[in-house]
Amino acid sequence: MSNSKNKAFLLHLVTMKNTIKAVLFDLDDTLWAVNPVLERAERLMYEWLTTYAPKVAQKNSIADLRKRRKAMIEQESRYRIELWSLRYASLVQAFDEVGENPAGVDRAMTVFSKARSEVTLYEDVIPVLTKLQKKYATGSITNGFANLQQIGIEHYFHICLAAHQLGYAKPDAEIFHLACQQLHVLTKEAVFIGDDPENDIAGAKNAGLHAFWINRADLHPPRHMPNHIKPDAVLHSLYDLEYLLML
Repeated sequence: MSNSKNKAFLLHLVTMKNTIKAVLFDLDDTLWAVNPVLERAERLMYEWLTTYAPKVAQKNSIADLRKRRKAMIEQESRYRIELWSLRYASLVQAFDEVGENPAGVDRAMTVFSKARSEVTLYEDVIPVLTKLQKKYATGSITNGFANLQQIGIEHYFHICLAAHQLGYAKPDAEIFHLACQQLHVLTKEAVFIGDDPENDIAGAKNAGLHAFWINRADLHPPRHMPNHIKPDAVLHSLYDLEYLLML
């Protein structure tokens, strides 16, 4: 970056910092790595099915259940947002096909949901959130359905929005606007931190918020970043956020 561009960028950050009143976060792959969590949750639920709903497990592998969910999304677009309902409905279908007791669906989902919220936070999460909540209004916006109370970090956020409870999801501007309304800030007074270029960065920017792209995997160039969208800053950890906001 040239000196003139670097000075302009720093001026932009300083100006933005002085207007920020709220800091909002994505969850999956921003505060923890989600793929290991999902894989473990699916494995534990499948082990439960093998013992307590064997006919379902005999007919469906974990991969088969994933294909079933994918097919249901193609049939009903609402399932792209209602992820809990998608998993539930796919199990209802699988149980019904083999004549298993439908009461097992709720028990299987309990196993999955519990494991879905057994996450390993990145080491920078608690230190930075602890400082942030003392100075800014904080919130989370997720398209997933992790339970922040179970994880033990709900108290770090003033609001927690989940797409499956609202009926609309990132990158829809409505979910970002709702977060700002609930925190009583203007969109230009909020910054969103997330890992997904489309859902998080483009979504937040198009909604009028600032957006910091957290690039923990050090991807270059950003995957699927829309050409006209530029994050206000790129973070490699939340400690970079701490530095930018001078906590």
